[in-house]
Amino acid sequence: MPTLAPPTSFDPFIKEFATYLRVEAGLSPATLSAYRADLKDLITFLTEHENAHELSDVRPSHLAHHVQHLHRDRGLQPSSIARHLATIRVFFRFMHANGRITQNPARLLETPTRWKRLPGVLSPRQMKELLSAPTPQTSKLWQRDKAMLELMYAAGLRASEVGALRLNEFNATLGVIIVTGKGSKQRLVPIGKPALRAVEQYLAEQYPLLTRFNDDRHKNRLLLSNTGRPLERVAVWQIVRRLASTTSLKGVHPHKLRHSFATHLLMGGADLRVVQELLGHSDIATTQIYTHVDRSRLRDVVRRHHPRP
Repeated sequence: MPTLAPPTSFDPFIKEFATYLRVEAGLSPATLSAYRADLKDLITFLTEHENAHELSDVRPSHLAHHVQHLHRDRGLQPSSIARHLATIRVFFRFMHANGRITQNPARLLETPTRWKRLPGVLSPRQMKELLSAPTPQTSKLWQRDKAMLELMYAAGLRASEVGALRLNEFNATLGVIIVTGKGSKQRLVPIGKPALRAVEQYLAEQYPLLTRFNDDRHKNRLLLSNTGRPLERVAVWQIVRRLASTTSLKGVHPHKLRHSFATHLLMGGADLRVVQELLGHSDIATTQIYTHVDRSRLRDVVRRHHPRP
């Protein structure tokens, strides 16, 4: 049996904070779990290294030491430290606003410089190779696998999003799907003919066989496992990697399909705001990382529009 962490005086405040995030902020379970993990790391450090056992004991220097610990002792990347800092800021701001503490010790924390890692993308030729990977030789459920890949690339879906798709969220007549993203936010995304054909073929030939094994709870899910259950996020990752291993492609994962979707749209001249909407990004700054992608397009724009090319 795993050893349970002993209760601390911080626990009621974390519970109150988690309730706020779930009920009022509407954050997803995955995001809530990340917040809890970050706060658990913080409290462990405060109690073991700073002798701070009460919320009112926490000082700005304690938080600064925690950030140093994350970087120096745990070797976290700046992006991970920035996430920890975001959790700490929101937590103490909430505690201060609700009168749990008289001073906010996190108000002076600075975010470390974030090294922007350019997302890995597949070229259109490589993407075509991956989409051609599902065959009767690769899996008995090759039609499901092809439908999954086509949807992920056609709509820029996360692994969790494609697995959660429901039958009534796929509209073949309009050529669109309804995607439920982070924070339970929904967006309408058009899909092209290849994805439509792949999904319709899967629904006509393999889907009826898979639904024989499941109960009524799962019959509204679009993509099913060989036991008739919905595809989980881990299963999506495994399928993508398995199919990539049958090709010459290396380092392929579900998010690389999402990166490729956004990159190829921008290469084709799509507006950044449109790509933001299709990806479900709440902040366009998140989408702007894709603008680096096609330097040849920048040269072409200058060549065509500058008076002295």
